[in-house]
Amino acid sequence: MNVVTGNNPVPGTFLSGAMSVQRPKVVPGVLLYLSDPTTPGGRIINVAAFTVPASGQGDLGRNALRGFNVSQVDFILQRLFKLSERFSLKTSADFFNIFNHPNFGAPINYMTSPQFGFSTQTLNSWLGSGGQSGGLKFAVPDRRPAFNPAGAQASVLSTANPPPSISRDLTCG
Repeated sequence: MNVVTGNNPVPGTFLSGAMSVQRPKVVPGVLLYLSDPTTPGGRIINVAAFTVPASGQGDLGRNALRGFNVSQVDFILQRLFKLSERFSLKTSADFFNIFNHPNFGAPINYMTSPQFGFSTQTLNSWLGSGGQSGGLKFAVPDRRPAFNPAGAQASVLSTANPPPSISRDLTCG
């Protein structure tokens, strides 16, 4: 995760892309994260750990900070019932995020934001957000609700296999 000041690193010029944001300087000896059990994820980025350089880039490296860990346990039960030689029935029950563990998106990374350092959305919302803080856009949504609150789905699939082919050996002798 990149922390940015929200300022142009070269005042008086127009820059775009990765060079258009200024990285801050790190204040030595100050913790980068603060523990706060009342906030999403239980920690925030410490704004006091950074200062805005007069010009140019600060000394905070690119991707120097990390967001939150992600964990989700899914459980699937399946059973195949053979009804006859040709017909079968497959049942399935899918349970997602069975422990209902919240997964948070990356904290706000602009130092000029009043919400700097706080995670303001869950990971499933953050992944689809795009923008400076990151995110992915999916052209085709996944069938399973990745990183959502706990959920379940059930399915039944019936199949009919074609009859076995009959082959005869017709030899004249």
